[in-house]
Formats: sequence, structure tokens, C-alpha cells
Amino acid sequence: LLQRIRVIQVRDLNPDGRALKRRGNANGVDLNRNFPARTFTASSRYGAEPLDQPESKLLYQLILDEVPHLILVAHSARGRKFINWDGPGRRFAEIFSRASGFPLVESDTLHPTPGSLGTWAGMDRQIPILTLEWRNGTDPEQAWNSARTAILSVFEAAAHIER
Repeated sequence: LLQRIRVIQVRDLNPDGRALKRRGNANGVDLNRNFPARTFTASSRYGAEPLDQPESKLLYQLILDEVPHLILVAHSARGRKFINWDGPGRRFAEIFSRASGFPLVESDTLHPTPGSLGTWAGMDRQIPILTLEWRNGTDPEQAWNSARTAILSVFEAAAHIER
């Protein structure tokens, strides 16, 4: 599979937030709401303007430079695990859900996500984007083991996308 696709991994876009055990970065900004999506809302929590945080600016530029066929994001959620998608990612989300047993949840049914990576990349740029949500506190090795086959299935499907 790796001979047919290229995988770029950003291991931790928010190392200072992780170290501080909070969602926001060292500036208190939620990096997943700091993108130039049509839904961006300026605030102390989301940033004064899109991409005013170096971490979100880095990911934004990486996406513009690489023009990925698929974006896969790993998050954690309170009390449940699920897969959701933005933009043209439904087919990949369905593949992931079937292979993993993760429930499929439409992004539109979740809370509002102004300025999110999903809205910017998926809806505004039409790049399929999947967000894997594990229960908060899930062991990383357990998370990988529960999703490995599904992730590889999605990568296999993405290998057939032509642009």
C-alpha cells in the first residue's frame, strides 16, 4: 500500500496544549477553530483572525502545498467514540465505520464548529476529511489497534482517487 500512496503524519499539532492538558494551545486558542473557513468567528478562544496561531498556519500551508486526496484527523470526545466527515468524505467514513464498528455521525449533527479544519478543508476546499473520535483517556495503543484495519481500508480506497 505504501508503494501506491504517500502518507504524511503530523503527530501532534498542539504539543503545548497536550502538555498543559487542555484543548487550547499556550495562547488558549483552539487550533481546530483557527482556520480561514467561511464560518470563522473571531474570539479569544478561536483567535483574533484565521491562522493567527503558528500551529494552524503550519497545517494550513502543508495542506496547500501537498493538496491531499484525504485528510484523517484523530481527536477524543467525552464519553463516546465515532467517525464523522466533512465535504466529500462520506464514502470513506462509511468504509471506516464498517471496518471498525465506530458509529457514523454526520458533522452537521454535532455542535457548531466555526473556523474548523473540517469546514475549511472539507466544505470550502472539497478535500475529503474524516475525524476519528476516541473516548477521552483511550490508551493510544488500544486506539490504534481498534482502528488499524479501518484506517488501512480507507487508505486503500483513497489510493484509487484521481485528481
